[in-house]
Order: sequence, then C-alpha cells, then structure tokens
Amino acid sequence: MDQKPLAGKTALVTGSARNIGRATALRLAASGANIIVNAVQDRAAAEAVRGEIEAIGGRAIVAMADVIDRDAVTAMAEAGKAAFGAIDILVCNASARGQKPFLEMDHAAWRRVIDISIDGTFHLAQAVLPMMVERRWGRIVTLGGIAWHVGFKNRVNNLVAKSGLTGLTRGLAAEFGDRGITANMVSPGAVETVRPASAGALPP
Repeated sequence: MDQKPLAGKTALVTGSARNIGRATALRLAASGANIIVNAVQDRAAAEAVRGEIEAIGGRAIVAMADVIDRDAVTAMAEAGKAAFGAIDILVCNASARGQKPFLEMDHAAWRRVIDISIDGTFHLAQAVLPMMVERRWGRIVTLGGIAWHVGFKNRVNNLVAKSGLTGLTRGLAAEFGDRGITANMVSPGAVETVRPASAGALPP
C-alpha cells in the first residue's frame, strides 16, 4: 500500500498556521505533499508549522498573504510554483468569524467575513486553476460549516458567506470536472480550536 499517495503534489492551505488549517497541512504533508503554509499576520506560527512539516521529512514554504488581496494571492501562487513547480491542491480554509447582532453589525464587519470566503476563494482559484488545467489534475477543497445549514443568531454574515461559497464550489466542480479537477466542500461540525473572544462560544 502506498504510504505517500500525494508524493510529487503540492498543496496550498490557507489559514494553515493554526487549528483546522494546521492539521490539514500536516496531514497532507504526511501523505507526501509539499505544503505552502499561509497566514496573514502570525509569521512565527506559520514558520512553526513549516518546522513541523520538515521534522516529518516533508517540504514546505511560508507565504504571508491576505486572501482578499488579489496581488498578494498571485504572488503566493507564483512563489509556490517557483518552489515546487506547480500547485495541485488548494484548500480554502481561511475565514473570519465574529458574533454581532444583525442590527449592530456595520458594513465593514459584514463585508470582511463575506469577502474572505467568496472573493478570497475567487482569487485563489483563478491563481491556481491554470496550473491544474495544464496538468489536467487538481483538487480544490473549501471549508463550510454546519451553521449555514441550520442558522444561528448573530452570525448572519457568516451564514451568507458559507452559503455563497457552496455555490462557488459547485460551480467550479461543474466547470472543471471534465479536466481532471474536482471541487468539494467539507463542512465540519463543532471543533475545539484556539478562538478569539470575538468568535463567541461554540454553537450548541
């Protein structure tokens, strides 16, 4: 049995300095993939994940970028291509969470959450899909969640972001499926993570 099924592949995992993103990056690295570790601000945490990957015999680089910055995303994809030849796997894990009653939510808070999930995934997919199309192989994974399926108060922006991301993911799957590229969404349930106070308590 092949213990390194992703040997020779490269994965870009956004928001991979901690929590689900970190665990995903380590799992992909254990399966043989080269990893592009991404964070927005905490380079030390991202470098620590890179060190963990190298400690198990993997290869990784750190790319600091905010996914809503198209130029930064393009530069990150180019850095991954320069380091490893191409990007084969994209995991769109970056997100912003916060709890705010709808009538107290300002437009900036509304837009930030939606832009990371939808515009960020748009920028990322456009940056890496040409490489996947050329190689006729690619895997795109987006991160959803249970909240938008059932609805939670004080999280309207997050519910809108994840429902829109579902449509984006399905559209990519339909458009690129005949070129060896899949796009799927994973919707985790409640996961114990390091969370800022603004994220609020885990849903019941």
